[in-house]
Amino acid sequence: MSEINQIISELVSFRDERNWEQFHNSKDLALAISVEAAELNELFLWKTKEEAETIDREKLSDELADIFAFSLLLADKHGFNVKEIVMKKIRKNREKYPVERSRGNAKKYSDL
Repeated sequence: MSEINQIISELVSFRDERNWEQFHNSKDLALAISVEAAELNELFLWKTKEEAETIDREKLSDELADIFAFSLLLADKHGFNVKEIVMKKIRKNREKYPVERSRGNAKKYSDL
């Protein structure tokens, strides 16, 4: 079992022990990801670039874990292989952002 599948299995067990699957429809999982991403953003709100690099690592890891957890549950709900979909997206981005046009450039692919 891959590490990602092991994590998903633990998340599903945790969820099922609490009978929470009833709340984990696609819409609510997507909203939960957004809410947790907002909580992540809040850690950085009003900080200078230097302050942002020194935020509380425990809080940062907790918010990232929440985002990953809900993302993995949503992927599992739809039968996605996480490794496959991430690798596919990397391949797509390689095409959109060729090194010779995008290196050191933060512009969107359509503006390169």
